[in-house]
Amino acid sequence: MTSRPVASDGAPRPTGSPLVRRLGLFLAVIGPGIITANVDNDAGGIATYSIAGAHFGYSLLWVLLPVTVALVVVQEMSSRLGAITGKGLADLIRENFGLRITFYLLLALLVTDIGNTVAEFAGWAAALEIFGIPRWISVPIGAFVVWWMVVKGTYRTVEKIFLIACTIYVTYIISALVARPVWSDVIRQTFAPNIESSAAWLLMIIGIVGTTIAPWMQFYLQSSIVEKRIGPAEYRIARWDVIVGCLITDIVAFFIIVACGATLYPKGIRIQGAEEAALALEPLAGAFAKDLFALGLANASLFAASILPLATAYSICEGLGFEAGVNKTWAEAPQFLGLYTLMIAVGAGVILIPGVPLFPVLFLSQVVNGLLLPFVLVFMCILINRHDLMGEHVNGRFWNFVSWGTSAVMILLTLLLVIASFFPGSVPG
Repeated sequence: MTSRPVASDGAPRPTGSPLVRRLGLFLAVIGPGIITANVDNDAGGIATYSIAGAHFGYSLLWVLLPVTVALVVVQEMSSRLGAITGKGLADLIRENFGLRITFYLLLALLVTDIGNTVAEFAGWAAALEIFGIPRWISVPIGAFVVWWMVVKGTYRTVEKIFLIACTIYVTYIISALVARPVWSDVIRQTFAPNIESSAAWLLMIIGIVGTTIAPWMQFYLQSSIVEKRIGPAEYRIARWDVIVGCLITDIVAFFIIVACGATLYPKGIRIQGAEEAALALEPLAGAFAKDLFALGLANASLFAASILPLATAYSICEGLGFEAGVNKTWAEAPQFLGLYTLMIAVGAGVILIPGVPLFPVLFLSQVVNGLLLPFVLVFMCILINRHDLMGEHVNGRFWNFVSWGTSAVMILLTLLLVIASFFPGSVPG
């Protein structure tokens, strides 16, 4: 009796015709790129896109075109680093730039991700309150579900659940269709934008760009590639996984802006968050649109509340040399699972404190996130060009131009965001 061939992630390698084998291999490899990109549409991202549509209509849709290119470039480099080196990003930074730099980098990542995790549970609580479920019920249940899923599950099981969660983002596309936008206006302003010079318009662009590429994404994606044991042989398929994921996430962002731009903007309705957008949609587009929008927010918030602590646990344990992985037991990786548990408990616990001021936590995480991103991008660009690490898979001349250009733009925009956060009147308008 002969054994069936297996892929590098341990799954049975498909047999049969070449087409069947290719399809089977594609289905075995996909996951990390699609999941990482879609988590980017978390509570904060959905709020940003909702506000962009409500306050500026369709005039900022064009920003999604260059943002998508930038997202593909950065995510592709992260995926390639993991597939070729077989190591996570934190591990590579520690080995090539030293433990001291890695420690401070990971400390900043921990601070910003705690703030972001609090924001995700806040989004989950707000979405469920729209359906009449109080947060003292929804938050503990949500926290237990995401903790149990990761701590008690395997990587393959968790990945399947995350991929199912990605499909629920279609609710935003349906919401936009229900809103009945004037599609000729949507297309015109996507490809022939009206440029404004106001401070609010500029800050909104910075917010859209800043919410699209976050430091935690690069750490999580690369760690997922490594844990799934995707190597050079499977990398071409993994690359398409990344590209498809980036396209899906920005298509969803496009329809969120369209939904709010078609309904809230013409009425002059100003909102401060995604839950306000959902409630404001009801009298304009009906209860169905409101429920779909709220369901999408609930899914996105809980989805991100699972991933963000996971990304942080991966990064810190890799950077400090501890065992890490969803497939590990408590005996094998106590630091990894303990840190994941602690972040879930803190994120959910803060939301349950009566009258807790969330703004300082969210503000600090936003600023630290902006300060951290340029360092991560520069480290990635340096590592991806190391022949001793990447061999023939280093960036080519054109790809270097795109990646360094993307890094330069992201550095400029994140610095503007940090300056504008501390000194709101300093951005010219």
